[in-house]
Amino acid sequence: MTAYKHNDLCIGVTGLNANDNPGPGVAVIRALKEGLGIGVKIIGLSYESLEPGIYMHYLVNKTYQVPYPTAGTESLIERIRQIHEKEGLDMIIPNFDAELYNFIKIAPQLKKMGIHTLLPAIDQLLMRDKVNLAAFGWQNNFHVPADHKLLSEADLKAAAEELKFPMVIKGKFYGATVAYTLTAALNAFHQIGSAWGYPVIAQQYIKGTEINIAALGDGKGNNISIVPMRKLYITDKGKAWAGVTIEDPALIKLANSFAKATKWNGPYEMEIMRDGEDRLFILEINPRFPAWIYLAAAAGQNQPVSLVKMAMGEEIIPFNEYEAGKLFIRHSWDHVVDISEFQQFSALGEL
Repeated sequence: MTAYKHNDLCIGVTGLNANDNPGPGVAVIRALKEGLGIGVKIIGLSYESLEPGIYMHYLVNKTYQVPYPTAGTESLIERIRQIHEKEGLDMIIPNFDAELYNFIKIAPQLKKMGIHTLLPAIDQLLMRDKVNLAAFGWQNNFHVPADHKLLSEADLKAAAEELKFPMVIKGKFYGATVAYTLTAALNAFHQIGSAWGYPVIAQQYIKGTEINIAALGDGKGNNISIVPMRKLYITDKGKAWAGVTIEDPALIKLANSFAKATKWNGPYEMEIMRDGEDRLFILEINPRFPAWIYLAAAAGQNQPVSLVKMAMGEEIIPFNEYEAGKLFIRHSWDHVVDISEFQQFSALGEL
């Protein structure tokens, strides 16, 4: 790929965890480095001391600890201001669902500081929220599983009578468990609720083939990029550990219909289930890049680079093709660092 002319940009990236439930950050950085050139400076923004991306110095130039989303917008903007004074950030790419609300709220302040973002509006974020997804689907003629919002065990028992078993128990931001009995559903309800808050969602279980779509909306009802991927290997947390790009006009049409209905601005991921009748059910709309986004770049559509160019004001010609049959297989390896680095980051909040 040709290096982007502004390869001296300084870009902050979150989502540096790379465990069995990986964040998108490392994959986003790989795509940026490949598409913008090695001169691009990557500033990691991390919440935990053991996020592996912190210590991947060949990808991340420097990492700073940032406050958890629950700390609110004032803490976040103050920390970014401190980082910006040292590093001169040109852009920030947030990669976690739970942090997006805060980043959207402070985007005008960031812009005044000279820090670019490309994010959906609050109403766009809310309309595809798991709590609102079924209503959104019905309003826009999308196939969406039936669901119930759960605040109590009584709600769960009522949902079980309608949805039957198996059903899927989901958290507001993360976490999904297929429950085959009421006992398993109750356990998942309490576990997910304690981790991510309430309401928890009980969703109708759809049997079929799992497909994900990574897309980039232009905020005007169009997509700049669409790359569908069929999951080949799925972890016990429902994450794709292997997948392959596929060519399917129905999937492209679905993503274009979503962009038209929402005028989505920025990256998003559609989690789809194709049932036995060839219907495409939208299980989730994730409002950021997926962890497998480097596959899209490898298939010929580098969405993180396009995002940067759009945020910096460039006109982008939409992609019209990608390479089907590109396979990714995620793997684990031991990244060995000195304990002093961990201690420094834990104590000082930067490395």
